Amino acid sequence: MKDYKSVIKPFSELSLDELYSILQLRSLVFVVEQHCPYLDADGKDYLADHVLIYSGNRIVAYSRIFFPGAIQEEAVIGRVVSHPEERGKGIGKLLMHTSIQHIENKYPEAKIYLGAQEYLRNFYESLGFIQTGPGYLEDDIPHIPMIKAK
Repeated sequence: MKDYKSVIKPFSELSLDELYSILQLRSLVFVVEQHCPYLDADGKDYLADHVLIYSGNRIVAYSRIFFPGAIQEEAVIGRVVSHPEERGKGIGKLLMHTSIQHIENKYPEAKIYLGAQEYLRNFYESLGFIQTGPGYLEDDIPHIPMIKAK
């Protein structure tokens, strides 16, 4: 696997270059690649910790983390994204392990929620998440609610 560097920051510590790169990556995948016009800047980024995975000086994967009580009872991992050119290299597992570890370090008893795109069910199940309810459409993309319990 390539050499990747993980960085976790609250919103207030993101540089302008980092914020621009995050928004660019999220737009590349969620809006352009997945053909899903939606409002990405949802007003919640400032509540989150941001997990950045770098290859060199380039952000190649990202997630945002909300701690228990910030937007719902459980901790939440969202906006999980990897650059199309980096897929298949273990970057998704690194991103998720980093995100999960960050939550477990700060809130060891917290359950972790994510609204997973349905086609990624097996990937998230391999990380210990289980489906907790019926599927739903979010921006016309099938999703499933999943929880990783202690």
